[in-house]
Amino acid sequence: MKKNLLLSLLFVNSVALFAQNKDEQFFKEIYNSALTKSQCYSWLDHLSNNVGSRLSGSVGAEKAVQYTKSQMETLGFDKVYLQEVMVPHWVRGEKETAYIQDNKTKIKVPICALGGSIATPKNGLTAEVIEIHSFDEMKALGADKIKGKIVFYNRPMDNGAIEAFDAYSGAVDQRYAGAKEAANMGAVGTIVRSMNLRLDDYPHAGGQSYGDIAKEKYIPTAAISTNGAELLSKTLKSNPNLKFYFKQSCQQLEDALSYNVVGEIKGTEHPDNIMVVGGHLDSWDLADGSHDDGAGVVQSMEVMNVFKNLNYKPKNTLRVVLFMNEENGLRGGKKYEELSLANKENHIFALESDEGGFTPRGFSLECNDANFSKITNWKTLFEPYLIHSFVKGHSGSDIGPLTGKAIVKAGLKPDSQRYFDYHHAANDKFDAINKRELELGAGTMAALIYMMDQNAIE
Repeated sequence: MKKNLLLSLLFVNSVALFAQNKDEQFFKEIYNSALTKSQCYSWLDHLSNNVGSRLSGSVGAEKAVQYTKSQMETLGFDKVYLQEVMVPHWVRGEKETAYIQDNKTKIKVPICALGGSIATPKNGLTAEVIEIHSFDEMKALGADKIKGKIVFYNRPMDNGAIEAFDAYSGAVDQRYAGAKEAANMGAVGTIVRSMNLRLDDYPHAGGQSYGDIAKEKYIPTAAISTNGAELLSKTLKSNPNLKFYFKQSCQQLEDALSYNVVGEIKGTEHPDNIMVVGGHLDSWDLADGSHDDGAGVVQSMEVMNVFKNLNYKPKNTLRVVLFMNEENGLRGGKKYEELSLANKENHIFALESDEGGFTPRGFSLECNDANFSKITNWKTLFEPYLIHSFVKGHSGSDIGPLTGKAIVKAGLKPDSQRYFDYHHAANDKFDAINKRELELGAGTMAALIYMMDQNAIE
């Protein structure tokens, strides 16, 4: 009896060792393909330098749809198709101007209108400024001190936060809801410190919402560079009665027709189980959007290229989904889930890359405890590639709406320290991308997809 038990244990251990050795070898092949046969860098070069900015509803967004569709058609998918989605169409108009009016001196500062903002009056807006660091502080001051003024939100991202996205989360409410909150107290406009950890002269765009307030209460809102915010704050201390001028001509047009781009390869064993890997195709209009999220788009496409190079046939159906309108509406992600529910599809896994093309460090996972335990047991396979961080947390905005009986969602976690130097700013261009870092991220995504495909979820 003891002999049979011992033989059984030896058999189980030998099977486990064989599986681990097989996975280790395939990981080497995945990373070798990603680093020596990759197309993602050249794809991103074209997307950034030939297509350019891709804000929803724009000509650039349409060109990006057609380009990525044509490239995916060369990768050996069983089918490549477009999903129609109506998206917001906001346009910036002419370049914004702003200055601090300190007595008789006018000091120019860099600003950009925030997405969804209304324009200022044709000749611009001039008013006194009040500096605010939180909504609670503004409410405590009372409407009498806010009415008729420009509210200047100047709470910086927390430089003491090790994870840069924690710093972003702690400050972004003033960008997203600042205009609504100030309008409710009678302000005539808002200026928001850019979501940026360093001091520079780049104003950072981003979405904002007026919520449910009446349209006649909408006020113009813009981001100011961090250097501009520091200067405005310093000047206010010496002259609390100074005035601020800004002019912007942005407008919200009618919704426009756009598309998610989808490439699919049917699973060889479980074709009804669907695994998604993707990023968002739209970007803000100030630059090429190479990090946000051109990198995630081409890395997702590269996963399929890696599998093609290695002649790997997934057990489950694999979809590469390039979502439209993450930046100012999430319409693409919502439409994808709407169609998934209508078609009674069963999604078991989704992986998103939307934190830039920097060196990969690990994954943020949304899943039950059993699946989290299973995935963290694979950590030893990833550690030789310096992928060591497996944590529970937010996976991605576009895959957020996806539902499933026991779906596992994951977000690629690159090193975050430099991301907000570029996020939504005019310097988010192709020259900010490191080819090797981009390719390592693609290899890391392919490795996780492979492990999820080989191992059933709990």
